[in-house]
Amino acid sequence: MRAIASDRAAVPHARQRQRWLSLAAGVLALLLVGAATLSRTWHALEFKTFDVLTALAAPHRTPVPVVILAIDEPTFQELQQTWPFPRSVHAALLERLRADGALAVGLDIVFADPTTEAEDAALDRTMAQVGQGLPVVLASTREKIDSANAALWMDIQPLQRFLDAGADAGDAGVEPDDDFVVRRAPVAREGFALRLAQRVTEARGQTPALHHFDWIGYRGPRGTFDTRSYYQALEPGLLPAGFFKGKIVLVGRSARTATELAHSQADLFNSPFGTAGGERLFPGVELQATLLDNYLTGGGLRSVSDAWTLVITVLLLPVLLGASRRLHPAGAAALTAALVVAMGAVSWGLFAGPRLWWPPLLPAAAAVAIYGAAALVGYAVVRQRARQTRAMFAQYVPPAVVSRLIAQPELMRLGGEAREVTLMFTDLANFTTLSEQLSAEQTVEVLTGYFNAMTPIVHATGGTVDKFIGDAVMAFWGAPLDDPRHAEHAVAAAIAMQQAMQALVADLRARGLPPIHMRIGLHTGRVVVGNVGSDQRFSYTAIGDAVNLAARLEGANKAFGTGILLSAATAAQLPPTAALRALDDVIVKGKTEPVRVFTPCEDAAVRDASLAALNAFHARDWAGAEVQLATVLERLPGDPAATRLLARVNEARALPADAPWQAAVALDKL
Repeated sequence: MRAIASDRAAVPHARQRQRWLSLAAGVLALLLVGAATLSRTWHALEFKTFDVLTALAAPHRTPVPVVILAIDEPTFQELQQTWPFPRSVHAALLERLRADGALAVGLDIVFADPTTEAEDAALDRTMAQVGQGLPVVLASTREKIDSANAALWMDIQPLQRFLDAGADAGDAGVEPDDDFVVRRAPVAREGFALRLAQRVTEARGQTPALHHFDWIGYRGPRGTFDTRSYYQALEPGLLPAGFFKGKIVLVGRSARTATELAHSQADLFNSPFGTAGGERLFPGVELQATLLDNYLTGGGLRSVSDAWTLVITVLLLPVLLGASRRLHPAGAAALTAALVVAMGAVSWGLFAGPRLWWPPLLPAAAAVAIYGAAALVGYAVVRQRARQTRAMFAQYVPPAVVSRLIAQPELMRLGGEAREVTLMFTDLANFTTLSEQLSAEQTVEVLTGYFNAMTPIVHATGGTVDKFIGDAVMAFWGAPLDDPRHAEHAVAAAIAMQQAMQALVADLRARGLPPIHMRIGLHTGRVVVGNVGSDQRFSYTAIGDAVNLAARLEGANKAFGTGILLSAATAAQLPPTAALRALDDVIVKGKTEPVRVFTPCEDAAVRDASLAALNAFHARDWAGAEVQLATVLERLPGDPAATRLLARVNEARALPADAPWQAAVALDKL
């Protein structure tokens, strides 16, 4: 009557709908991630990623012979000077460096204001003297002046007299990010470190071929470069002779303590190493040394084109959406995690190897967002399918089975699978006569009451109602879930269904209607069970020869006068204590091997006599068979099965001794 059926054309439609929903969710996720990239928080996270990679890559020493002379606390104590130092002190330093063979000097000090004539003259005179063999680069800077109308920047250059004396100048200014960490290369064309690098290559007799970069490649935290106190270069004997020979000397303030900060007007920046738990403050002079190193060695980082990042991010959409459809959720999650890890590894490899900065945050966030969107859509679809599955199967299989199918959908494979089940066919005898006395509405009412009584019994024993065909029921045990005791459960259901029929028959008699009787056929065998059908319509059903035999056994009940008839295949899987009566051996049309059929029987004497009669019949012991059948008929007067077998005994006895004889009877002849 009804079947677990669905419009097959709706399946690809549903799948297509899920694909479009996943695509829309993925695109929306990408747009949200793209919008997030415009926020300060996003940039802060990218900066932190840069800082972590910087910390992982450090420390490593520079091949550039750089020495930093730090204007630090020991220098203030030894020189007994306040800041700014007299310019004659710097002049003395330049003399010492020239005498020691220094390659070049960078004074990260802005000499913008005149002091006394004597001091200024001492410095410019010395610069003119050393400039013949020792390039000197001075720092310039820019100062922001806020007015009522606008903010102006003013260049602050060294005194012209120093430039006229042969010194060069370069902008020592840098542009920290919002967290005051300097990560990007200076934008000034004539930067301090760049100008110093140019003078170094010239001093070496080389054509300047400097490396340009977008991001600063830090060699390490504070103190990575060889650093000495300023005063050590002034006092003979504190450093060995020739210590500065062939070296680039950078001079600048390097405050660590509160006293130094008060003395030196600290030239400090936040360090990328602070993110990884290192020292946060980084002196400006060491920053200039880092920039110098980057120009000379190529240690700075170039940015990977945003186009590559965009391409990779967009390609994640089909990859992850496809994975979400084809893989188990755990597999899709693992793939997403692997992609995120791979992006981090690629970013690190580019950072540490070819010195390229590729922020992995965008593709990593996009991967997580796409997976999350697909997972949400998948979860919604699974919930919807679970509701549909529950609604579809709830009328046909037990609720516990429905719940397990929803939790483990792989147990019900689409397209069908071969498995052993026990099949049941039922039919109502005399239903046609009954329906002739009832209206259509009354007929439906009787059938509904019948099906409502039988279906719970099938469910209670773990069976699945395949379909209703008129007044017939087809059910099976052992699918969609495995059931090692499917035969036992099917027989128990058949007995319970016959018992339930007694109440239905009593109700019909009370209404003055003719009684009806139910016949049940049971057989165990291998079938194909699953969603079987056409492209337009399918049903969850079982097909195969075993189905046909179960249906034929149901009809054979009429010949044997039984209500339940089961095959030897079913009986073989029942416990040894099962109360079964052997009735006869039958041959199914199209088969050659006979099948013994049984029926439940509580009378042990009848069971024993029936089996003995069959054995005697097969042994051509006609007299012995008659004796046993007489015992059966004595206990069950007029029993159709015993009467039919007795008639076959008499027919066989009448045959000539050499006449062909077969103990089994064709099922279609019953």
